[in-house]
Amino acid sequence: MTLLALAVAGRGVVDPDTPVVHADDEGFLRGRAAFETVRVYGGRPFRLDRHLERLQESARRLGLSAPDAAELQRMSTGALRSAGVANAVLRLYCTPGREGAGEPAAFVLVVSLPEDLEQLRLRGLRLVTVELGIDPSWPLGGVKSTSYAVNMVAVDRARATGGDDALLLARGAIVLEGPTSNIWWRRDRTLYTPALEVGVLAGVTRAALAEAAGGLGYRMQEGAFTLDELLGADEVFMSSSVREVMPVAAVDGQAIAVGPAARELQEALREAATTGT
Repeated sequence: MTLLALAVAGRGVVDPDTPVVHADDEGFLRGRAAFETVRVYGGRPFRLDRHLERLQESARRLGLSAPDAAELQRMSTGALRSAGVANAVLRLYCTPGREGAGEPAAFVLVVSLPEDLEQLRLRGLRLVTVELGIDPSWPLGGVKSTSYAVNMVAVDRARATGGDDALLLARGAIVLEGPTSNIWWRRDRTLYTPALEVGVLAGVTRAALAEAAGGLGYRMQEGAFTLDELLGADEVFMSSSVREVMPVAAVDGQAIAVGPAARELQEALREAATTGT
């Protein structure tokens, strides 16, 4: 993924090579910052308003000043115009700013899409489970903060053993989510996904799939589920803004057939994104 354009609160669009984060920004010093990742289709960010709402909630739970949604929308428009691409990824960040200054900072980045998405979609992801040793109700559950070290270490562990991504578990082998994705599985015509109450992110793509599921003839069940329940599924898939709906082909080396629900939900998601619904 390549940085294509950059906008800074109070300054507008700047050269992407311009240094914009101070070394004493609390986002850098302590990872105390919130962010959102938004897929852009045909020049239009998908459900940007929902992402901005979640950004403000993450900021609130981190004790940050609420970001100015209107300014972030203007920054996004300017950055996308500067990037000059139809399909990309928006990254929105808000931080407390420099230590002791009390002046929050906000940034909008436009980056290119990963090149291997469709190849991965055809093959399916190989997941490796990583138990975090936390209770489902841990304080930052569901917060999209830049404190992503644990998530990235989990991805590194998965890749070190031949996987593509990690599947995070709470104590007792309770299924949570991927480092950057929500997890789903299907048995017959029922779709299962961990409930928000177990501390997973309220994914915007997750919500879009939940809206589409009923129209496709699927029931949806949320709850606290164990790894064994997931491994008994007919198919497994993940959802995120960047990857959209991504089938899972194996978990801890156990093969899982790529099934129809992932394909149908991917088509429904693309339809919603391209029509702006």
